Amino acid sequence: MTQIATVDKLCPDGRAEIVVARQSACAHDCHECAGCGGTPTPIRAVVDNPVGAKAGEKVVVESSTRQVFGIILLVYMVPVALFFLAYLATASLGSEGLSAAVSILAFFCGVAPAIVYDRRVRRSGGMRFTIVRRF
Repeated sequence: MTQIATVDKLCPDGRAEIVVARQSACAHDCHECAGCGGTPTPIRAVVDNPVGAKAGEKVVVESSTRQVFGIILLVYMVPVALFFLAYLATASLGSEGLSAAVSILAFFCGVAPAIVYDRRVRRSGGMRFTIVRRF
C-alpha cells in the first residue's frame, strides 16, 4: 500500500515523522453535500527514512501489502463469514430468532481475533512504513 505524505520533522534516530491526509470515501467535497459535517484530520506517523528525505518534502510512503490484506481479512471477512456460517448451521433448527441470535454472537466472536491482533501489533510498535522515494 502506498500513500503520498509530507515529512513534518526528522527524528534523531534517522526516521521521519510524516503527515498524511486521512482518506475517506466521500472525498470531503463538503460544499456539495454537507452530509458528514466533518473536516479531515491529518494522520501522523513515524516512518523509516532510507532515502534521507528532509522536512517539508513530499514523499511516497509504503507499507507491506501482505500485512494490510491480512488485516482486511481479519477485520472484515472473518466476522462476516462466521455470521453466515452460524446462520446456515442453525437455520435447520427451525427457529429464526435462534438463528439470528447465534449469528450475531458468532459475528462478535469473529471480531475478537481482530482485537487481539490489534493489541499485539500495538505492543510491537505498530505497522512499519517506509519512505520509498521523494515525490
